Amino acid sequence: MRLHPLAADGLIAAALTTVAVLLGTEAVAQGWPALDPLAWTLVGLLTLPLVLRTRAPVTVCLAVHACWAAYVTLDYWPVVGSFGPMLAVYTVASLRPTRTAAACAALLAAVWIYAGLRSDSGAMASVAGQAVGFPLVLWRFGYVARRTGELTLRLRAEQADRARREVAEERVRIAREHDVVAHHIAVINVQAGLARFVFHSDARTAREALDTIEGASGEALAELRRMLGLLRADGVQGAEGAPAPGLGQLDEMVTRVRTGGVGVELRVTGTPRPLPPGVQLCVYRVVQEALTNVLKHAPGADASVELSYRAGEVTVSVTDDGPAEGPIPDTPAERGGHGLIGMRERAKLYGGTIAVGPRSEGGFGVRLTLPTPVQAARRGDTARE
Repeated sequence: MRLHPLAADGLIAAALTTVAVLLGTEAVAQGWPALDPLAWTLVGLLTLPLVLRTRAPVTVCLAVHACWAAYVTLDYWPVVGSFGPMLAVYTVASLRPTRTAAACAALLAAVWIYAGLRSDSGAMASVAGQAVGFPLVLWRFGYVARRTGELTLRLRAEQADRARREVAEERVRIAREHDVVAHHIAVINVQAGLARFVFHSDARTAREALDTIEGASGEALAELRRMLGLLRADGVQGAEGAPAPGLGQLDEMVTRVRTGGVGVELRVTGTPRPLPPGVQLCVYRVVQEALTNVLKHAPGADASVELSYRAGEVTVSVTDDGPAEGPIPDTPAERGGHGLIGMRERAKLYGGTIAVGPRSEGGFGVRLTLPTPVQAARRGDTARE
């Protein structure tokens, strides 16, 4: 469960206040004067400002140290007020530069030694050691936390930038291939118009235009085959020029995955109807990638594939219940990798949407929704929800 930073700091301040109150009730037993209303007020001023420690760390640190110095000057038990200043120093070290953190650590050491002198302690050597050791440990822990946070932010930024570059490169590659095909289609369009215009008046020119259309269409088909070969998923085996897989091959895919140790159930709802080959291929590839991720990242899990024919759209959902040995912490990027980018690009290509991520009840889920063409709707796209 994620808490708002201010709420988390409030809970920490409340916890430290509770500890200080419990220790304060033991002051007499430890040989110190009982805490009066003024002392309790100072205890509250030592811990409650920590609610704002991440918003104004230096200000809070100076304020609690000033209150602690006043508390010690009034000869109350110093231990009761020590927790707030220590947390304040750690916070400064985790959020501010090293010089600022070092100054706050030195302030903690100075007030600590001052408290030892006020108490007339016979163990000043121990007090001095604590005054040096505690600030150094707090500064070191805070520094490590700050560096870890900076590295985490940098890593996330690099991952996001790498994902953007991969998407851009994929789109440029697809666009480059489409430019070649678009050139041939433009030639075909022009030559078809010319052939129609001179069909009755100049048969020779019309035949030449038709020859050009034949050649350009052949080259366009060849370019399309090359482009589809570039976009074909890695590891797909098959004969050159074999027809693209579609919804009719989902049963075969599910059977193959079952042999890999994953219990897969395939359900079809709604009224099945013919869909364009591109839409079928998009659904097939998304299901293939999702089930591959189940095999890789959720060994022993049970998966479910549901294909739904709805009014104006077709939806496919692939869900699993998580690995048999318990949850494996991974991010969506780790779970899908480049395949996740490919699924999103396929969905965009056909005007659809895709949702990928962990499920609240456990496991992982992928849901793809694609609109169906008007022609498909006219042939029977009237399935009831």
